[in-house]
Amino acid sequence: MAAKKQALRDFQSYLAQRLVAAQTSGATASWLAVQAGEARVLLPLSHSGEIFAWSSVRRVPYTHDWFLGVANLRGGLFGVVDLEALLNHKPVRPHTEAELAQSRLVALNPVLEVNCALLIERLQGLRTIDSFASSSAPGDGAPPYHGHLYADADGTQWQEINLQVLSQHPLFLDIGAQSA
Repeated sequence: MAAKKQALRDFQSYLAQRLVAAQTSGATASWLAVQAGEARVLLPLSHSGEIFAWSSVRRVPYTHDWFLGVANLRGGLFGVVDLEALLNHKPVRPHTEAELAQSRLVALNPVLEVNCALLIERLQGLRTIDSFASSSAPGDGAPPYHGHLYADADGTQWQEINLQVLSQHPLFLDIGAQSA
C-alpha cells in the first residue's frame, strides 16, 4: 500500500512539474485528461483539485446510484461521484476491488465550494489545445456543463467538462433519489 501511495505522489509531482514547465515555456496546460469508464474527459486544471488514490467510501442511503457516498480524504469529508454514471446517465457498473485500486478520485478545486471528488478509472496526463487536431462546439441537446468536443491526432474523442457549471447544475446538486 505504501508503494502505491508513493507512486501516486510521484505522479502528482510529475504533473506539477509538467504544469510549471508548460507555463514557463509559453504554452498553458489547460486540462487534466482522464478516463471515466469508456469516456475520455477533459477537466479544466483551474477547477480540478487534488488527486487521491481510491479510499473507502461510505454509502449514503436514499441517494442516486451515481453518488457513491462520502469519503475521508486527507481529513476532509468529500462526496464521491461516479463520473461515468453521472455523465452518461447510466446505472453504476459494479467495480471490482482490483479496478478500484487502480482508479483515482479527482477532487474539485476548493474555489468551487463543493466538497466533491470524481471517481475516474485512469489519469491520462495533461493536455493543451495543441494536443488536438480538431474541435467542435457542443450540440444543441448537450448538457450545459459540456464544453467543446476535441479529437486528437488518432481520432480519439475527448469531451471537455466545465466543472464550475457542473458543480452548480441541479442534477449534480440533487443527490437524493426520488422514492417510488
